[in-house]
Amino acid sequence: MAMLSLRIRIFLSMIVIIVIAALLMATISIFQFKDEAKVYHQERLERKEDAIKENINYVLANTTYPLTAVNLDLIFKDKIHELSDIHNLEINIYSLSGKLIISSKAAFSIDTISPPIAPSILKLVQSSLEKRYVDLKNIDGKKYRSSYSVIKDDKFKPLGILNLPYVEDDSYYENELQNYLFHLAQVYSFMLVVAFAIAYFLASYITKSLKTISDKLNETSLNQKNEKIVLEANSKEINLLIKAYNGMVDELEKSALKLAQSEREEAWREMAKQVAHEIKNPLTPMRLTVQSFQRKFDPADPLLKQKINDYSETLIQQIDTMSAVASAFSNFASMPAQQNETLNVVEVVELALDIFNEEYIVFESEATEIISKMDRTQLIRIINNLVKNAIQSIPENQIEKTICVAVNKIQDNVCISVKDNGAGIEPENTAHIFEPKFTTKSSGMGLGLGIIKNIIENYKGTITFETEFGKGTLFTVSLPILKNK
Repeated sequence: MAMLSLRIRIFLSMIVIIVIAALLMATISIFQFKDEAKVYHQERLERKEDAIKENINYVLANTTYPLTAVNLDLIFKDKIHELSDIHNLEINIYSLSGKLIISSKAAFSIDTISPPIAPSILKLVQSSLEKRYVDLKNIDGKKYRSSYSVIKDDKFKPLGILNLPYVEDDSYYENELQNYLFHLAQVYSFMLVVAFAIAYFLASYITKSLKTISDKLNETSLNQKNEKIVLEANSKEINLLIKAYNGMVDELEKSALKLAQSEREEAWREMAKQVAHEIKNPLTPMRLTVQSFQRKFDPADPLLKQKINDYSETLIQQIDTMSAVASAFSNFASMPAQQNETLNVVEVVELALDIFNEEYIVFESEATEIISKMDRTQLIRIINNLVKNAIQSIPENQIEKTICVAVNKIQDNVCISVKDNGAGIEPENTAHIFEPKFTTKSSGMGLGLGIIKNIIENYKGTITFETEFGKGTLFTVSLPILKNK
């Protein structure tokens, strides 16, 4: 969903505010008019009821008939219509039991048996402190109020019940409400037009300066010389924003210089670490080879010349590896470039294992010859790293130690596997094994697996591993067999 621009937001905000204000005013006005109509009808009925009761009391005080409930019909026979005409209201008089005694309605309009007052209403009238109750009904969309009050004699003894039916006529208030809402709509329509104009000028005023700042921000980059904003706005807030941007440009320039220097230093540090690691890698097997030669040297050995040749060839291979690293570093290139040659992978791997004196290292291969075109030193580096890691993964106090290095041909790939029964890899570390600088050892920089992974991927190969913590690890390298074209 596209984000609305600031100008459109200002437009919509102004319109929404006006519309909400109009709706609120209209709603409040409707409730106000209805409340006023309700209060008016309530007070009007009370006034009429008070006036009629005064007239009734006057009639009762001047009648010649005894003041009893039975005589109410005779007392008001000639007076009830007169009172109804004077107050313009229907008047009904009931007995205390709720039976109609006399009514101002025409005789032909009264039912043969007029309905009595409902028992529930009769009970409310009699239980009320004021001996009065107003019944509200809504019939055919019209509101009816019907008041019930007790008629008493001069000694405050109840004689009957006075009923005044009253129809609420809200036509006056409805007309007033319609006129008010019409004028309100006119006012807010005018305000809506004004809001459009104000929103347009306000949005143009605000967004003009902001667009300049936005354009500059889009052009800002760490890798170039950034220009400051030369603009004096009429808004204090926008001027503060421009000042903050210009300050950011100064800080960005300083940061760019520091970053460039830091990147150069970090690049040198990484290069030095990689070179140190790559040189140190062959030194360990060379040291072991020399120590083994020193320990096993026997001038009388009939195979002495062959052993010297083997030791010399091993040392020369490792020296070639260090020489390739040094040459690559001196040329400011990546780790030794591939110097592919046609070789027997089985023979090179088996020869690379000769420098390790651990008797528990076993070499297996179903084939005696797997010819491929690849870099000898890089292949040896892969074997050295994996075997060295396998040796270090086995605790020194472990009784049964086994490392199995196998070379096999699977379709058009040569697969080299190194399996150990060491400590294995902890589950939380499996995702970081090939990350540079990651190591679980107390020494070393954690570059070995990362470097050989890059070597393998340069050959379009893969390196995977399976591990079970506490039982051992299996690394599998798959390299495509390259042939001379």
